[in-house]
Amino acid sequence: MSQKVTPSMVSLKSLPADYRFDGENSSRASVGLRNGVSQAGDSEDSPYSGHGVSLEEQSLTDDVDPGAATMPLPQSDERRWSDTSAYARKKVLQSWVQLPNGNWELGKILSTSGEESVISLPEGKVIKVISETLVPANPDILDGVDDLMQLSYLNEPSVLYNLNYRYNQDMIYTKAGPVLVAVNPFKEVPLYGNRYIEAYRKKSNESPHVYAIADTAIREMIRDEVNQSIIISGESGAGKTETAKIAMQYLAALGGGSGIEYEILKTNPILEAFGNAKTLRNDNSSRFGKLIEIHFSESGKISGAQVQTFLLEKSRVVQCAEGERSYHIFYQLCAGASPGLREKLNLTSAHEFKYLGQSNCYSINGVDDAERFHSVKEALDIVHVSKEDQESVFAMLAAVLWLGNVSFTVIDNENHVEPVADESLSTVAKLIGCNINELKLSLSKRNMRVGKDTIVQKLTLPQAIDARDALAKSVYSCLFDWLVEQINKSLAVGKRRTGRSISILDIYGFESFDKNSFEQFCINYANERLQQHFNRHLFKLEQEEYIQDGIDWTRVDFEDNQDCLSLFEKKPLGLLSLLDEESTFPNGTDLTLANKLKQHLHSNSCFRGDREKLFTVVHYAGEVTYDTTGFLEKNRDLLHLDSIQLLSSCSCHLPQAFASSMLIQSEKPVVGPLYKAGGADSQRLSVATKFKGQLFQLMQRLGNTTPHFIRCIKPNNVQSPGLYEQGLVLQQLRCCGVLEVVRISRSGFPTRVSHQKFARRYGFLLVENIADKDPLSVSVAILHQFNILPEMYQVGYTKLFFRTGQIGVLEDTRNRTLHGILRVQSSFRGYQARCHLKELKMGISILQSFVRGDKVRKEFAELRRRHRAAATIQSQVKSKFARKQYKGITDASVLIQSAIRGWLVRRCSGDLRWLKSVGTKTNESGEVLVKASVLSDLQRRVLKSEAALREKEEENDILQQRLQQYENRWSEYETKMKSMEEIWQKQMRSLQSSLSIAKKSLAVEDSARNSDASVNASDATDWDSSSNQFKSQASNGGGGRQQQQPMSAGLSVIGRLAEEFEQRAQVFGDDAKFLVEVKSGQVEANLNPDRELRRLKQMFETWKKDYGGRLRETKMILSKLGSEESSGSMEKVKRKWWGRRNSTRY
Repeated sequence: MSQKVTPSMVSLKSLPADYRFDGENSSRASVGLRNGVSQAGDSEDSPYSGHGVSLEEQSLTDDVDPGAATMPLPQSDERRWSDTSAYARKKVLQSWVQLPNGNWELGKILSTSGEESVISLPEGKVIKVISETLVPANPDILDGVDDLMQLSYLNEPSVLYNLNYRYNQDMIYTKAGPVLVAVNPFKEVPLYGNRYIEAYRKKSNESPHVYAIADTAIREMIRDEVNQSIIISGESGAGKTETAKIAMQYLAALGGGSGIEYEILKTNPILEAFGNAKTLRNDNSSRFGKLIEIHFSESGKISGAQVQTFLLEKSRVVQCAEGERSYHIFYQLCAGASPGLREKLNLTSAHEFKYLGQSNCYSINGVDDAERFHSVKEALDIVHVSKEDQESVFAMLAAVLWLGNVSFTVIDNENHVEPVADESLSTVAKLIGCNINELKLSLSKRNMRVGKDTIVQKLTLPQAIDARDALAKSVYSCLFDWLVEQINKSLAVGKRRTGRSISILDIYGFESFDKNSFEQFCINYANERLQQHFNRHLFKLEQEEYIQDGIDWTRVDFEDNQDCLSLFEKKPLGLLSLLDEESTFPNGTDLTLANKLKQHLHSNSCFRGDREKLFTVVHYAGEVTYDTTGFLEKNRDLLHLDSIQLLSSCSCHLPQAFASSMLIQSEKPVVGPLYKAGGADSQRLSVATKFKGQLFQLMQRLGNTTPHFIRCIKPNNVQSPGLYEQGLVLQQLRCCGVLEVVRISRSGFPTRVSHQKFARRYGFLLVENIADKDPLSVSVAILHQFNILPEMYQVGYTKLFFRTGQIGVLEDTRNRTLHGILRVQSSFRGYQARCHLKELKMGISILQSFVRGDKVRKEFAELRRRHRAAATIQSQVKSKFARKQYKGITDASVLIQSAIRGWLVRRCSGDLRWLKSVGTKTNESGEVLVKASVLSDLQRRVLKSEAALREKEEENDILQQRLQQYENRWSEYETKMKSMEEIWQKQMRSLQSSLSIAKKSLAVEDSARNSDASVNASDATDWDSSSNQFKSQASNGGGGRQQQQPMSAGLSVIGRLAEEFEQRAQVFGDDAKFLVEVKSGQVEANLNPDRELRRLKQMFETWKKDYGGRLRETKMILSKLGSEESSGSMEKVKRKWWGRRNSTRY
């Protein structure tokens, strides 16, 4: 192997000059680096960097250009890219002629004499031009090619003509090497939808398209495990926003399935409504930068996304140029709000609001704002913004509009003002939820802190208007940031993050108007930074890599914009530094800023000072003159602390969140001088410094990705379909460096692979063994085996460099080989699987037969045992029934026989005489002869009598059983009744004894009272007078009638208790006797005697308890009466009586 490889390697012209090869021992090779360049390792710039591609991912790597690059932006003169020569002019019959108006026209060369040529134009006009100015045209067969690299003559008119040719046929996408050029058609074109997505996914359509760029990005992300980025650039109105949405649609279609992709697509209506506006050049101009980072899972499915925004144009909220509009959402809210929402927000038409009416433009042709508003509400629902939050968002929008209608009135001679307390002011206070007096104070006064004191300063009319506008701009800006935050929460990746992502950058394009302010200054600075990223990726890094790897390369010149970036970013004498410095001075003005810039930057080649407040910057895309009016105020972008405190005191949660966010931002540390205005304590980053930091972070993020560039071209300024302005398109092509891109791609080596990775990826394709070879030897052997021409590649110190399309041959061979290997492996594995399956089936069949046989044998044995048991049981039962039946028949027969015989005997004996008298003859044996009819009749009678006898016997048995049951139950009832009667008798006797004892006690007491009365007359008199009061209520009104004594009243009470006892005893006794008679059957009644007995017992117990209680109450009353009657000597009698009473208690 070494002897074959060595001569071929020596003869390679593409090897570096310092390459040294050991001819005999080919196991090692050394590559020397010129100019002291150290040995480099594996470069990660290779499209095959990272891990090898698995067989499952192989389908995603087919036909993918590994060297996808990007697009440049320098201006170039015509001669650099003319590709003309004297020979070409002689051989080419058609050439491009530049007319006096600057347009190019295709003409036919009629004759050439000296330095002049005669050209015939398509209109039939013949002109004479200098031969050096002619530019050769491509043959007709190349008209409308989809890649500018295929043009034989690469020059400006040929590129313009090719783009125009395709544009007229609605083929708006054209490749320029690794860059996709998209021309805005300003109309709907049939190039999108599921059918096209499926075609590009299956690679059945290879024409240039945004789908193809997105497909390349997602495939390279999976294959190389490197994050990707799609950078969309172009002027305002070139179609960047729509292109970004188309790319997102394709990524959502390929990576969809989890449902999150639908939410990602629905972010577009929200961000467009709140961040886009109509300008003079574009009906849907993005007034902010947007980076959408879409995250993917390991399987290539979308797992989440994150949105980052840059530099929202806040000034558009409060001022618009003539013919332009503010942000779309204001007009959509006024047009599409429901009646209930309109009444709640006190909305009127857009003409009534000053912020919207100052431009005299309220609608866009072909756009229904009301319908768009409903789409925005639907999108808010999809990204999980609640109905309450949506109403709060609309309230903030209405508050901003009503703030513009707040007017002021002068209150003194110093032009101090205060807000007019009209509908506008009250509506703003209601919508944001603040006190109207606090709102008036924040718009008309300012608290300034001087040392430890606070001074209240009244505002003049310009200051009050600025404070009002600043509040409106801050509320809208915070609302926009809050919405982006809610979207990011809805699209959050969380634990699903895998590190794989595709970022889509849609940022404002280069802008140059008649009057350019601070917004254009920042926008063009961002484009300068993006242009440098483009240049570094496509020009600088590529050419530097060629030189470092020792590649024979003709350097391509391009315009580097590093000088312009230095003008912006240099410290301390850069545009941004000087702007921040001037913003720190309270007395700084826009004029002093302009003078300072002219003083310090007049020597810079990219800067030119103009009159008054004007200065000019030479950008990569051309010169732009800026007016410093408003620069300082917009750069400071200060909202006074009074306004922040007003928002924090609001009852609505959104203004409170805005105030909290602004306070957090103000607390961030700032490098350099700080600006304090109006006594505000907050220290804030300037807008320029903040934007610069965001750009550096953006560039750092994009630098870690593989970029894919899409350059959008605007064909005309009037947004008319079918109109193609050569001058405008040519200017944009020069700005984006399309021709330089094609030149480098055509003359360079876009595909590069390190030796190790190339050998590892394609080494298995070699016929001979390569186990002991170094990567470089293996790589060269692969190139020779596949007959790749030396001019189509070069071997560097660390990498192999290929021209466009050369790696495809190896990839196709590799894919075919891998597919063949897979087919062989699948066939062999299928054979093995089938054999194994056959063995398994045989083993399973044998095992099943044994198991089933054992199971059947067990079931048969059990069935036989059960059959024998059933037969035995049946035989026993049948024999029992047979014996019983036989016995019954035998008994019946004997009975019948006995009856018949008795009857016969009785009849024969009774009729013997009669038989003799009638001369009945007897037989020889002496037997009596009986008639057959008589015998049968006797037999029937006997059978009937036997049946009747059996029925009577059965009825007799049943009656005897019932009689026995009744006797048993009657004995139980008698026992229970006897026990109850005994209990009742005991209770009655106890009650009677109690009554008798009570009567005796009362009688003894009466006798004692009478005896004591005769001894103590005076005491008795007192006793009678007090005791007679007991029956005072029983008297009938007679004045002279004497009252009964208390003890006689007690006797009457005891008598009534005794009567009640006798009555109750009689009633309970009668009821119990009646129930016993019912139960014994002596009396018939429709009731349950057992239940009634239980109820009667309960009633008796209740009455007994009640009766005992009344007895105790009577005792207490009598004792009380006795205590009142007795006094002196009567106490002894009372104690004696009660002593006897107690001694006789039972």
